[in-house]
Amino acid sequence: MNKETLKKIFLPLIVLVIIVQVWSGIASMIMGFPTPSDTYVYAFGGTTSDGEVLKGVLSDPFFVENQDVKGIFWQVWESLKRVFGGFALAVLVGVPIGLMVGMSKNIQYALDPFIQIFKPVSPLAWLPLLLFAFKDIDNTAMSTIFITSIWPIIINTALGVKSVSEDYLNVAKVLRFSAIEKVFQIILPVAVPYIFTGMRLSLGIAWLVIVAAEMLTGGIGIGFWIWDEYNNLAYHNIIIGIVVVGLVGFILDVFMGKIADYFDYRKKM
Repeated sequence: MNKETLKKIFLPLIVLVIIVQVWSGIASMIMGFPTPSDTYVYAFGGTTSDGEVLKGVLSDPFFVENQDVKGIFWQVWESLKRVFGGFALAVLVGVPIGLMVGMSKNIQYALDPFIQIFKPVSPLAWLPLLLFAFKDIDNTAMSTIFITSIWPIIINTALGVKSVSEDYLNVAKVLRFSAIEKVFQIILPVAVPYIFTGMRLSLGIAWLVIVAAEMLTGGIGIGFWIWDEYNNLAYHNIIIGIVVVGLVGFILDVFMGKIADYFDYRKKM
């Protein structure tokens, strides 16, 4: 292994040791706060510092007791289904709008004020209205994800369209391309890296939103599971849930990043 690879391995381990030490210090100052060792037992099973023998949340993530009591894998799975439902809708709507905004000054002038107004609105502000409209957990969660994650797709797609060189557009005029031909043969190949950057940001926002949405709407899902553990005073499991949410988010980001790199013509030159 070269020097850079060793740094990528050992530097995060050093930071992890520091985090565990700080965590232990906080646990020693706050009565009842989960310690690292007990949290490990709650995650993978064993005997706690109080002598309690536990199975561990992650030791059997696939168990199903009934419709409402399921292992953490199924909680994450339900959340992912809602995330990809809302995300797919955001892509289907956001990319065409972004193309139109980038290609037409008039459409940009018409939509830009509304994009700037609604883009910073918190998903929790939309949630009560959408819950009233749909009266359904899945549709409410997916529509909340759609509304809050569509903006990066629109903005980055429009930036990608505007990055197309004038020379390319002049060639399209000389060859008398139709509007459809210009989009698919000139604009989209150049804008694809920007579109995937927007999709990557959008997917991260979608995963962020679903946890908050499920805490308020209830049902099956990792967000509701964390909130339910809080109500059960199982603070160790809250920390486990936070780590699981972070790991899943990291995997989604890496996955979308690999797809973006594959379609990025600039990295193949």
